[in-house]
Amino acid sequence: MSARKQQLLQRHRKRKRVTLLVVLLVLLATAVWAWWLPPLLAVLAWVAHEAWFSDHLFYVPGSDYEYDLKACERHRLSIQGGRLALPGGCLLEGNETLLLQVTLRASWLGRLFDPAVRIEGGLSDCQAFERGVHGVRYLNLTGQAEALAAGQLRLVGRHCRMAPEVELLVVRHPDYLAGPMMVIAPHADDAELAAFAAYAQADSSWIVTLTAGEIENEYYRKAFALDVVEAARLKGELRSWDSVAVPRWAGVPAAQCVQLGYFCMQLPAMQADPQAPIASREADLADTRPFRRFNETTLQSDADGQPTWANLVQDLRELIERARPATIVMPHPALDPHPDHVCAHDALQQALAGAQWRPEALLFYANHLHDNDRWPMGDAGTGVPLPPFFDAGQPLRPWVLGVSPQVQRQKATALGMMHDLQPAAPLKRRLRRLLQRCLAARRWPTFGENEFFRKAVRRHELFWVGTPNDKREPR
Repeated sequence: MSARKQQLLQRHRKRKRVTLLVVLLVLLATAVWAWWLPPLLAVLAWVAHEAWFSDHLFYVPGSDYEYDLKACERHRLSIQGGRLALPGGCLLEGNETLLLQVTLRASWLGRLFDPAVRIEGGLSDCQAFERGVHGVRYLNLTGQAEALAAGQLRLVGRHCRMAPEVELLVVRHPDYLAGPMMVIAPHADDAELAAFAAYAQADSSWIVTLTAGEIENEYYRKAFALDVVEAARLKGELRSWDSVAVPRWAGVPAAQCVQLGYFCMQLPAMQADPQAPIASREADLADTRPFRRFNETTLQSDADGQPTWANLVQDLRELIERARPATIVMPHPALDPHPDHVCAHDALQQALAGAQWRPEALLFYANHLHDNDRWPMGDAGTGVPLPPFFDAGQPLRPWVLGVSPQVQRQKATALGMMHDLQPAAPLKRRLRRLLQRCLAARRWPTFGENEFFRKAVRRHELFWVGTPNDKREPR
């Protein structure tokens, strides 16, 4: 876990402890009037917490998102009768990334229900934000160019008000789907969560999964009465199978789906000592080959199966030179704090430094966030606004791929095949969702219980663009 994420968690837990102490003192004070009052108030406080205050939000909703998006066209728009009017000098071809910078302020109901902006007149959409939002946010209008140019696009605030001053950001890109694409996935399902639509529509795709994902196997221990080692090996085999089998649902050839078989949450230890073999935490294995047995592609490191950083970098370099991708997709090290995701980025950059092939573009994704583990907020099938970000000193260049309803269904089905997303939600989470559905009007998709079905099956896939020659952090 990154130092910043640890600081955010510590601050969140400190505030939570102080709040609990205050609530406890209030409950004790109410015992003076009636013995039954404290238990009743405790139950009501718990219900309120689960319904309205259980989100992990590690920033103040009244903060402005702070982006450096200078590398784009900016056009000030006017809102006439609730509709956006495009200035005459702005010409759109329809394939641009379109973002609308707005200032939102939640109503009092927007502290109990998720504030959102409904987009009408084009492709109907509804993009949700934090409860109590008050500041600069970025709507995603990608795919709405025709309605925007015709002056038909209308914005309606739900539980929030929008300031009349708005600015359209237009980002133009080459066609990243035209050449071979390689998606780097730290774990099975990361490629599908972030980039299923992208790799399904690219001219040619390679999916490279770094780890077997064998830890956190309590479900298999209980389901099959296994010990930790047996459960870890079973889970690792299932996720290894998922990583090479599920991409075929999108038409990726079996020979272009590669599982490297390194061990979950051990990449940081490997990076710290590049020549040292780092064994699995739970599977009692120090050999990557058992989790590579479904591969149709052979690698030089198959000869010894040593789980070392040096082998990982060599594997990636070998695959890059074999696939010769025009675009490589990988986690964003500044936005996504998961340790394996950060190490996946570092290993890929190290591999590129010594490779004889250089891709034309790098695309970065974030399946986890530092500040908000509910993003993207709102319902499955809706658009993806820009995530919370508070570092205006780091330039970013977004690329948004539109995802049709048909491809969304294909993506949902692909995620449903992933064993790690199949177990039922624990009782506490199901109860929390029931309370939020009844009291906060939240909805979850019917095609999957895991939270990633809500977060990932959307009308957009969002990436950040960099080039292999960038010496600074990816943009």
